[in-house]
Amino acid sequence: QVQVVESGGGLVQPGGSLRLSCVASGSRFSAYHMGWYRQIPGKEREMVGTISPSGAIDYAGIVKGRFIISRDNAKSTVYLQMNNLQREDTAVYFCRVLDALRLYWGQGTQVTVSS
Repeated sequence: QVQVVESGGGLVQPGGSLRLSCVASGSRFSAYHMGWYRQIPGKEREMVGTISPSGAIDYAGIVKGRFIISRDNAKSTVYLQMNNLQREDTAVYFCRVLDALRLYWGQGTQVTVSS
């Protein structure tokens, strides 16, 4: 069982920045395929960005150029740097761990973009 814990959410004004962190337990972190997803009430969860064990990165088109995903294997942590945040980025952000064929999710962290 992999424990997944997100942090770093909060309230930010439009145009501001936040950095989310996600720590995943286990000795196999460097082999995990990591991802950030988000969900707005009443809508399906959507992919924001993913990073493979080799460092290959994929972003949703709507965040490309504004968000940066990265990982620090020594700290078992994946980050999501979010810049130029817009009101439509308001959502609960979830960290996802893919370990072989097993999927794990964190509890989520709320990001609210509002003036």
